[in-house]
Amino acid sequence: MVNLGDIFPNFTAATTDGDINFHDWKENSWAILFSHPADFTPVCTTELGKVASLIEEFNKRNVKPIALSIDTVQDHKDWTKDICTYNSLGRESLGFPIIADEKRDLAVKFGMLDPDEKDSAGMPLTCRAVFIISPDHRLKLSILYPATTGRNFDEILRVIDSLQLTAQKKVATPVNWKVGDEVMVVPSVAAADVPSLFPEGVTVHTVPSGKGYLRTTSNY
Repeated sequence: MVNLGDIFPNFTAATTDGDINFHDWKENSWAILFSHPADFTPVCTTELGKVASLIEEFNKRNVKPIALSIDTVQDHKDWTKDICTYNSLGRESLGFPIIADEKRDLAVKFGMLDPDEKDSAGMPLTCRAVFIISPDHRLKLSILYPATTGRNFDEILRVIDSLQLTAQKKVATPVNWKVGDEVMVVPSVAAADVPSLFPEGVTVHTVPSGKGYLRTTSNY
């Protein structure tokens, strides 16, 4: 398992785009590594189709998506045709690679197996894991979904926007935040430093406790 803030371990793998070294493939970009239970399954077909439809949004954010399951490279390639057709993508490629983890080496290493979902041989399938990794190869977010629950990749884009903003500014994003909304000034920012960090102003909200910890700004 990898904890938040840890360097995400490097690995080599066979993919639909050929063999890769993960850190070399990722370079200095952000990356999202996400697993799915199996090829030629219904929910997974909708998920990878959604990621493919959002590829320009990921590109705008300098994020490289890469998928993973325990199927073979050839299965991935054959399944890609179904994904493109079902999701009306109008092309024959997804725009991102899929890793073949037939021996479950990566799935075990990164805690991606779902004990409740098994293949015909009784072996566990990969769950719907999401790992977002920063340009310096550090794990910034991880989410594990069960096989029965498809992910919301619009929400994952929102999370990436938050991660990228908060990596650069001393702010945090509140509930349901989206790009353009007000943000919270992090508590570690001393009142004396506010004018230099936020020269166009910060609102300090009055609450019964009298503590001035609720500070918002749209000037970031």
